[in-house]
Amino acid sequence: MRTILRTGALRDLRDLRAPASAPLRSDFRNLRGHTIRCSPAASSSGFHSKSQDYSEALGTAAQIPEADPVPPVAQRERITIADVRERRAKAGRLVAPTASYSDADMFKAPTVGKPKAKRWDHHLAKESTLREPCKLKQAAKHLKQPGLISLGGGLPCPEYFPISSLTLHIPRPPHFSEAATLAPDGGEHPEYDLSTALNYGQANGSAQLTRFATEHTELVHGPIPYADWRVCLTVGSTAALEQTLRMLCECSSNRQDSLLTEEFSFSTALETAGPLRVGVVGVPMDEQGLLPGEMERVLAAWDPRERGGRRKPHVLYTVPSGQNPTGATQGVGRRREVYEVARRHDLFIVEDEPYYYLQMPLSGGDDVEGFLEGLIPSYLSMDVDGRVLRMDSFSKVVVPGSRLGWVTASEQIIERFIRHAEVANQGPSGFSQVILHKLLDERWGHEGYLLWLMNLRMEYAKRRDVMVAACSEFLPREVVSWSTPQAGMFHWLKVNDELHPHASTKSILEIEDEIFNSCIAKGVLVARGSWFRSEQDKPPSGLYFRATFAAATPEKMREAIRRLGEAIRESYRI
Repeated sequence: MRTILRTGALRDLRDLRAPASAPLRSDFRNLRGHTIRCSPAASSSGFHSKSQDYSEALGTAAQIPEADPVPPVAQRERITIADVRERRAKAGRLVAPTASYSDADMFKAPTVGKPKAKRWDHHLAKESTLREPCKLKQAAKHLKQPGLISLGGGLPCPEYFPISSLTLHIPRPPHFSEAATLAPDGGEHPEYDLSTALNYGQANGSAQLTRFATEHTELVHGPIPYADWRVCLTVGSTAALEQTLRMLCECSSNRQDSLLTEEFSFSTALETAGPLRVGVVGVPMDEQGLLPGEMERVLAAWDPRERGGRRKPHVLYTVPSGQNPTGATQGVGRRREVYEVARRHDLFIVEDEPYYYLQMPLSGGDDVEGFLEGLIPSYLSMDVDGRVLRMDSFSKVVVPGSRLGWVTASEQIIERFIRHAEVANQGPSGFSQVILHKLLDERWGHEGYLLWLMNLRMEYAKRRDVMVAACSEFLPREVVSWSTPQAGMFHWLKVNDELHPHASTKSILEIEDEIFNSCIAKGVLVARGSWFRSEQDKPPSGLYFRATFAAATPEKMREAIRRLGEAIRESYRI
């Protein structure tokens, strides 16, 4: 299915056409599908022809009283795709000119009767509290005035953009095949054209994609227990984490912050915290990830004098589903226990969920509603205080090169996040936003995107099964053990270092180094477990390797595991 994006007209001014150039085509190939019924989604909402114009830039959040205590377990009444369609139909066509401001309140369901989030001033770093709104971004609120001639901004003239159109080939759900991808299709959707997408925009992203992210968040996690939640588009989750750590953690003369996380954590997250001089504290894990009792122990016994003067951690960074590197997935009971520990010790939770939709084995029904019901509830969905910032990304489930995702949190936290974005990256790329809008919103709609995610997790489940079977066939079970991953892309292998013939004379790191180098010599690359240790200054607790089942073909996966088995057997003299 093809859609053409064009440089369109500037609203209320004149039709400015960019010089013609060769069409830029993007083919989404090698997509597999299955036959599940879907209906096309309706369009439009936000800056609407039928609704009040809300394009004021979001100012500093007002003082909000702390929310009354609310039981953490509440009956959820899901927001459905039909609800979203009805809301869009009532709102009318989305009208969002260049640099229009938007936020989730313009697109989400009413929140009457819900409490507001607690205030988190005591968690914010000084750098974050000193940030002021961008004056030039806020000036965009005046562009809504009819007949206004703007000489105030620095928006380049779209007449001089050297790109006149982009041609995308997009499959229509549920047919995710190459033939369906390349099928011709007419029709254009001018509500979000290149004259808007390729110009400067607001740091929180376009209104069009903000609407989609807001509605998707409600469909998957709603109704969120508190009223004043917001979303902000990001340049992927790594950039979002760096901004978040700078907002919440600092190391100054009077504040030495630490980050609580899993004992083995995403290496890039650790590398992000390092230069900020934020300490990292690892919590022991089991097959479900974080151990709440160990969290409690670490926090209750915290003594700054024994921790180099660092104060008790007030931020938890966790990857609850298909955790990188261990593949561990926290069950709903585990998440509720962790959340209660966070409430007792006033922890702010950063919930990083790139693998959330890759939950396996398949559970729930074979339709969209069954898929949503089968997903483990998120921290965001059980957050009664507004103490969770959730990070979502399109990298692992659509295309990593888009460098696009979003965060969801309370109004206060998102407002501070936007202040950082205004002077850091100014929001995601216009190319990425308009392409993903055409794919996800105009062509697939919410139901189509959810069908895509259902198909994707089924494909990864097949790959997971190939790797687990290969491990059973080729790895020496007397020294290697594992738990079958229930989500994500990673398989975590524990090698019993105590059974190594040179265990008395060689350290874990030396044995790991020997096996790793042998693997390279045999033509296979696996990740060393030591790369992911949260506390690098402590000796490793065991010998581990991480393998991914995301990239290689099934045949190459089997061969890679066979070579890994050879390397382990040679090292252990088996």
